[in-house]
Amino acid sequence: MANVESLRYFLPELLLTALVLAVFLVDLGLKRKKVPIATLMVVGLLVSLYAVLKTPGAEGVTLFLGMVSLDPFSVFFKVIFIVTAVLVTLFSMESDEVEEKNFGEYMGFIAATTLGAVLLASSNHMLMAFLTLELVSVPCYVLAGYISRSRRSSEASLKYVIFGAASSGLMVYGISLLFGVTGSLSFEGIRDALSAGNPGEIIVLISLIFILAGLGYKIAVFPFHMWCPDVYEGAPTPITAFLSVGPKAAGFAVLVRMLHVAFSSSDGAAAYLTDISSVDWPFLVAIISAATMTIGNLLAINQSNIKRLLAYSSIAHAGYLLMGVVALSQLGTQALLFYFVVYLLMNLGAFLVVLNFRSQTRSEQIGDYTGLAWRSPIGAFVAVSMAIFLFSLTGIPPFGGFIGKVYLFASIIQGERFIWLAIVAIANSVISLYYYARIIKVMFLRGIDAEDLGGFVSSPTTITLLTILAVGTAVSGIFWGPIARWVSHSASLFFG
Repeated sequence: MANVESLRYFLPELLLTALVLAVFLVDLGLKRKKVPIATLMVVGLLVSLYAVLKTPGAEGVTLFLGMVSLDPFSVFFKVIFIVTAVLVTLFSMESDEVEEKNFGEYMGFIAATTLGAVLLASSNHMLMAFLTLELVSVPCYVLAGYISRSRRSSEASLKYVIFGAASSGLMVYGISLLFGVTGSLSFEGIRDALSAGNPGEIIVLISLIFILAGLGYKIAVFPFHMWCPDVYEGAPTPITAFLSVGPKAAGFAVLVRMLHVAFSSSDGAAAYLTDISSVDWPFLVAIISAATMTIGNLLAINQSNIKRLLAYSSIAHAGYLLMGVVALSQLGTQALLFYFVVYLLMNLGAFLVVLNFRSQTRSEQIGDYTGLAWRSPIGAFVAVSMAIFLFSLTGIPPFGGFIGKVYLFASIIQGERFIWLAIVAIANSVISLYYYARIIKVMFLRGIDAEDLGGFVSSPTTITLLTILAVGTAVSGIFWGPIARWVSHSASLFFG
């Protein structure tokens, strides 16, 4: 499709670009910034979301000479990114870590990251994928170090920049090698070149290792997860919540599209790199998946800082999500998409509880959650909400996390080859129950002193958001049919 004609299909991205500029411009003329800029952000994001859902051609259109693909798969992830950005904007209004004087820049960087993620979900070209991945990453480097005069926040930003730069270097080098042997950067062109005889097998193998290593840093899988705990602990809590869902989902979006389009057979069957240098890629990714979930869960056991614990939990969940990549079947892709929906609800919900508790107590230590359920009626509500999120993250019925894990396990068992991976994942879910239950035990089963009674409150906005996320987490485990139909439609692009 011609470039000018493509613009009418590009409305959501244009609206997000205008939102980024508007936030920075409005910030210049305001002294009291939080409410007007947050309102502008929420309205702009919701208008962009409406445009995503209403843009014509969502059944499969390529834009800008094939560099961007508009299809149900990209629409799914765009909805995930924009909803995440809306929730994080509202979280930021409730956080005492977000300073009013720099609120415009803060929101502008969140909007820019969302724009990058939306573009990344549609990327159908290696150059486009790399540039949009950097548009996601660079604002996040700044956001991780947002808290002024905080050594921990500055350290988080520095580590994020160093690891991010290394991953970008690996990825761009891999892309250059792949271009050298295939003569193309488009996903379809790469597939056609490889189908014609895999020119330069060893070089293709090396390039893929570099590309997957670069993406592995972005989604925090073993052995590229080292940056995650320090960055999550040091960043402002709303940004930690944002990083745990937005950039991770963006990395998986481009990974799945790349594997399905660039490295599968032209008839749509998932050949999945098995012919490249005789490397058993599904087995290799299965090993990475098992190692990621195991290391994430084992390292979470002894954590005393709840943000650090949730960081290791996020690493473990990246391992679970990789199960859908290992399967690379229609059910596997549907399982991955379904899990992202419930992961958004339960993970953001858990971080909202952390944000609320920190605002009240200035503490992120698990031990300080002692007797939260008995401090006040609001404390009881917050504790029950946290229990719902943690049970769902574990995969206990009847919550959404249970259905998500059943989907993932079923996709692995369906293929029969990697049943051992499903067993490893079940064992890891049991391990995760131990450290999640430790938080629940502290909140419900330990008493408090009389002077702590009635000392915990929450704003109406926080209570409303917690209610929405907790109810969504519970309902998605009972009435999960609509989500299943949505993800089935979103995954249909790759399987006809």
